[in-house]
Amino acid sequence: MAGHSNYVPQSAAAKWLESRLPVISLVRGSFVDFPTPKNLNYWWAFGGILFFMLIAQIITGIVLAMHYTPSAGAAFDSVEHIMRDVNFGWMLRYLHTNGASMFFIAVYIHIFRGLYYGSYKAPREISWILGVIIFLIMMGTAFMGYVLPWGQMSFWGATVITNLFSAIPLVGEEIRTWLWGGFAVDNPTLNRFFSLHYLLPFMIFGVVILHVWAFHTTGNNNPTGVQPKTKQDTVPFHPYYTIKDLFAIVMFMILFAWFAFYVPNYMGHPDNYIEANPLVTPAHIVPEWYFLPFYAILRAVPDKLGGVLAMFGAIAILFVLPWLDTSKVRSGTFRPLFKQFFWIFALNAVILGYLGAMPAEGVYVILSRICTIYYFAHFLVVLPMLGFMEKPRPVPASISEAVLKGGSGKPAGAAAAPETK
Repeated sequence: MAGHSNYVPQSAAAKWLESRLPVISLVRGSFVDFPTPKNLNYWWAFGGILFFMLIAQIITGIVLAMHYTPSAGAAFDSVEHIMRDVNFGWMLRYLHTNGASMFFIAVYIHIFRGLYYGSYKAPREISWILGVIIFLIMMGTAFMGYVLPWGQMSFWGATVITNLFSAIPLVGEEIRTWLWGGFAVDNPTLNRFFSLHYLLPFMIFGVVILHVWAFHTTGNNNPTGVQPKTKQDTVPFHPYYTIKDLFAIVMFMILFAWFAFYVPNYMGHPDNYIEANPLVTPAHIVPEWYFLPFYAILRAVPDKLGGVLAMFGAIAILFVLPWLDTSKVRSGTFRPLFKQFFWIFALNAVILGYLGAMPAEGVYVILSRICTIYYFAHFLVVLPMLGFMEKPRPVPASISEAVLKGGSGKPAGAAAAPETK
């Protein structure tokens, strides 16, 4: 249910602008008058949190770029200069580095909310696919940003990850050489990564606009998975959800501020405070925490090419998820078996993150392989089979009915399955 604004310009200037560029009515139709399901809970606030974090990362990143030197001989010292000599440079850097972690915390919650409530199902497939594209660009941006401080973990992380491209048949070596800008990770590599790290957030912003446009065209999903049928099922986005999202953003910012000001290095690695040295390899090379589940999948496969395919396949499978889940019921609230498998999958993802931080030896490798197999089995086996085996609970006939019954229980006269269009 797309928003339609009832905005009528009052002043002569507003009428002149509206007749030539109806930007005010567009904004009002998308963010003020947009009819939003009345039963959205706080899990839906993470979209607004993510948009806020994106703007914060762009602003702090632009200011940091004014003081950073993308040179292998000067990058590490320029970061120390930002920390010690630039007015509030330490704060900007800690807000930016911890902001990346907060960004990924919010995006993982946002993704798992979508998985639980079936936000990837028709007619929202395009919105879901755009979200996965945003996630991919985020990962590329974060990886390149982690290289910029030019510490030991930055240098060796870049060496390990870029070397993976050499496993690709025929073109792998050429891709790696292009990424490096030579025959090893050095100054040209740093320049490339700095340039792309600066550019990609603006690409993310552009895809975010498409993402918002897509779900504003089809309408928001909601905890029941039932499409709004009447005006009683919705409320205007403003002031109801603007205030709710603002409160959620403030609560999230408190957590963000605690990390940035009290434990700013908690989610980093101490080896990155040692300047990059190509002659000294760290004892245990690990990426940032938000890459660890995929790093565990990479190392779980004994073949280099197989590991690369599995790692990228773990993300690529999300693109086809709307067609792998065969259930007619959107929301996990009404799917008792799915609910159990969902939490098993969530636990499996956390365990993969833990295993990614451990040495690739002994029992850690065995557990990584088991968890990797289950990761793919969840999408390729569990979800397709549940659609045929599971008996869902009755779904409310409308959003208003579920709200009036005090939630999403078993309202009288409920339909057997929700609308899927």
